[in-house]
Amino acid sequence: MASDKAERLLNLYIMLLAQTRFVSKQDIRRAHYAEYADNARGDEAFEKAFERDKEDLRELGVVIEVGSLDPFFDDEPGYRISTDTSALPEIRFEADEAAVLGIAARAWEQATLARRTTEAMRKLAAQGVELDAARLDLVPPSLRAEEPAFDALWEATQKRRAVTFDYKRPGEEPHRRRLQPWGLVRSSGRWYVVGYDVDRADERVFRLSRVQGRVSAVGKAGAYDVPPGTDVSAIAADLARRTPDVEATVLVRQGAGVGLRRRADRVEEDVTGPDEESGWDRVVVTGPGSDLASEVLTYGETVVVEAPEDLRSEVLARLRGILEQSEQSEQSERSGAAR
Repeated sequence: MASDKAERLLNLYIMLLAQTRFVSKQDIRRAHYAEYADNARGDEAFEKAFERDKEDLRELGVVIEVGSLDPFFDDEPGYRISTDTSALPEIRFEADEAAVLGIAARAWEQATLARRTTEAMRKLAAQGVELDAARLDLVPPSLRAEEPAFDALWEATQKRRAVTFDYKRPGEEPHRRRLQPWGLVRSSGRWYVVGYDVDRADERVFRLSRVQGRVSAVGKAGAYDVPPGTDVSAIAADLARRTPDVEATVLVRQGAGVGLRRRADRVEEDVTGPDEESGWDRVVVTGPGSDLASEVLTYGETVVVEAPEDLRSEVLARLRGILEQSEQSEQSERSGAAR
């Protein structure tokens, strides 16, 4: 299974990184490839699996050094990963790759992957492998996953298990969604889950920050397959192109607009507002224009758009539409009463 291979790659990375000397191939085999029998067929299967795993790590930017186990003899090669070349850049990845890239507690400050790192270290120590935990202290995290829904969705992508959750768009009530998640990806500073929406029978992308409450796994593991050639990064990039972010400046009445304030780029307090009866703050926030318009409308008269003009015009157009619908509804009611 993909999750088994991801865990093996994670353990192999830690073993090679947490050592100051080269590690023999036999030590690696005993620690991580015990399922391959000690015979001719098992030897061949181990060699193939080990070569594939090394290549997978190298494709992810990991530099595996090959050197002699004994400075006086060159008969058997050993392997290790230098800390000088192991700091990973910020990259986008699919769910299976996340388990490999989250190779130390500080490489990703997320409970699930930090826990797996600890478990891997414990297993290696129990097998008598000499470890230097300080070598795992690479770089401060450059990629975080702080959304409450992340753990459950990440685990579901690993197990290929469907999930249900409530999803709330700005200005709408939460709706129950059923999803077969394909992968998680970060785009424009936000986390998204890409998958197959069971009810709509189509591919969909959901922003994790809009997931309400608990994500529940349903059904059995391995219940579906990800379509061949699926690239969740490309899907998220296409989403970003279709919904470009805008920087909006809005006036927010003091004590209101908590959601806007929580993710504001900056806040200027005690500014002149549209009335003289209450205090106002100027809040700068970034997001897709359509989403910002919907969110501003939910705050009613406590939020007023200053800029950009396109956003202000969209909000005003929606307000006029709401007013027209209200007037039409009142006219219909009066006509019905007259009859």
